[in-house]
Amino acid sequence: MRIATWNVNSVRARAERIAAWLERSDIDVAAVQETKCRDDQFPTELFTELGYEVAHHGLSQWNGVAVLSRVGITDVQIGFPGQPGWGDPAAPEARALGATCGGVRVWSLYIPNGREIDDPHYAYKLRWLEALRDYAAGCLATDPAAQMALCGDFNIAPQDDDVWDMAEFEGRTHVTKPERDAFRAVVDAGFAEVVRPFAPGPGVYTYWDYKQLSFPKRKGMRIDFVLASPALAARVSGALIDREERKGKGASDHAPVIVELDRTAQETSDAADAAGATAPPQV
Repeated sequence: MRIATWNVNSVRARAERIAAWLERSDIDVAAVQETKCRDDQFPTELFTELGYEVAHHGLSQWNGVAVLSRVGITDVQIGFPGQPGWGDPAAPEARALGATCGGVRVWSLYIPNGREIDDPHYAYKLRWLEALRDYAAGCLATDPAAQMALCGDFNIAPQDDDVWDMAEFEGRTHVTKPERDAFRAVVDAGFAEVVRPFAPGPGVYTYWDYKQLSFPKRKGMRIDFVLASPALAARVSGALIDREERKGKGASDHAPVIVELDRTAQETSDAADAAGATAPPQV
């Protein structure tokens, strides 16, 4: 089973390209961010013709998240409990969508950018991440064997080598200690960063700005992640960042991130039960 996450930076502008990539890359489930459209504007038919079921949450030309699955979609959930809102009056934005696909609870997440450190959006970003951490930790407390993937554009570079030059980011968002601490809190809640072991840095990025020839100059950032619960992380057999998809006319400024899973959720559960049955008694 192959799960991908991709900030497509407008699904309508890149629909044909996304569809071709899904087929070429043999993707079973795709968490998509920054669709930039309402639900009625989403090009659902294009993907259903390829055998994908579609869940989408979009409210305007900003934000927007989707899950595309050819292994089934059930229990679609818009937002998570405690998700902070933005605006006046504050209301949850289209930044989180969950669905169960092939036995895996997949979340497509578009974490707020933060803008500038002294901007209210930065404080909003930190509140949003804290709420995500609390929700995710609660899910594992309820079901430690949950197969759960937090996929998306986190708008955080957790390590210094996740940006091309730390000096360029001094006094800017994405690399501040509070942001990195908030990312680490999600990891510490039990969600492993499963791509990095297969695609280590430095110089391995998922995002390159359109400006100033950032892509050919290799001035990128690693800000897109798949964070997996312990039971799901145990199934990860490979991962990659598809840098090639950032090339060419009409590319998103983000590259897709792919995780390969072995065994099914049921096979993993059965193996865990068998291991528990044969484990020596605790004394």
